[in-house]
Amino acid sequence: MNTSDTFPLKAKGDPIVAAGSSLVDGVAEDEFDDKHYIDHRYIMDLEDVALFRAIASVGSLSAAARQTGTSPMLVSRRLAGLEAELNARLFHRTTRALSLTQEGEAFLPHAVTLLEARDSAMASVSSGSSGRSGGAGLSGVLKITAPNVIGHTVVVPVAARLIADNPALRVDLTLSDGVIDIATAGLDVAVRVAEMKPSGMIATRVADNPFTLIASPGYVARLGKPATAEELMDHACIRLHAMETWPFTRGGEAHRVRIRGPLSANTVDAVRAACIAGVGIAMLTYWDVHKQIERGELQRIYLTDVEPREVGIWAVFPSRSHVPARVRAFIDAMRESCLAGSDAPGWDPASPL
Repeated sequence: MNTSDTFPLKAKGDPIVAAGSSLVDGVAEDEFDDKHYIDHRYIMDLEDVALFRAIASVGSLSAAARQTGTSPMLVSRRLAGLEAELNARLFHRTTRALSLTQEGEAFLPHAVTLLEARDSAMASVSSGSSGRSGGAGLSGVLKITAPNVIGHTVVVPVAARLIADNPALRVDLTLSDGVIDIATAGLDVAVRVAEMKPSGMIATRVADNPFTLIASPGYVARLGKPATAEELMDHACIRLHAMETWPFTRGGEAHRVRIRGPLSANTVDAVRAACIAGVGIAMLTYWDVHKQIERGELQRIYLTDVEPREVGIWAVFPSRSHVPARVRAFIDAMRESCLAGSDAPGWDPASPL
């Protein structure tokens, strides 16, 4: 769904008219009271179902209104109309909070299924349904979420090339280091960094993304490079808050090294910046630092007795029933970009979707 489009208002006996400019029985839409609005509706409107999903995703009527480009009052009325059609209250509402009721929790997966079926049907007959990566004809809105650094370094350049090759395609990108429920949020694909396929998810591996030890040339000139895991423990290390220990393998078995150092941070950007500044050694994934390695701002460090743990870049989907052509094209373009841009030792492109 294109959340920037207006939602259609259907009036009994009248043609479909656009929200924001419609008249029903001579009454402007914004002047309806709730009962008048609900009484002039057909049965369940899928755009109202999509609005329900948006509210559940963002957690407030005002945020859903901003996301869909409409007013909070109209969002409230459309929700009231959907609740009337279902004969159930879908949200608990207070002045400070909004949460799903038991009925709302029960309806949400069905709402997602309805919208996926709608999108699948539209994609099957759209002009973009046969498009491939880099080809003409891809259309619609490609909704992606990705981690911040991977989003900037990998996803944005890929999206830019797809848009240039496919003028009818639009991309809606959400960058977040948190895990977003892609089905509830109405996203097409989530790019995630993980050691293995995310549990319980429908996913395909896009590229290898091994953990990489790095330090600045200035740090190496002052203090040298460790050669073993034991020597690493004697060096100043910069860690992410989420990584109390660093993951390696030794003889095929998992091995973790507890490090110490003067600085820790909650973002990859901060750890990378501190490493470039010479604060210490860092462990980040290859695609977090490959540009800095190419420019000579950072140097790789190899240990003789352990190897950094292998992780990958994964594309996660909300459903296996239908993967739109624009999503397949995005995955293909990601693989091509990673293959062209990687010089990681032992790196191999992931298998096709």
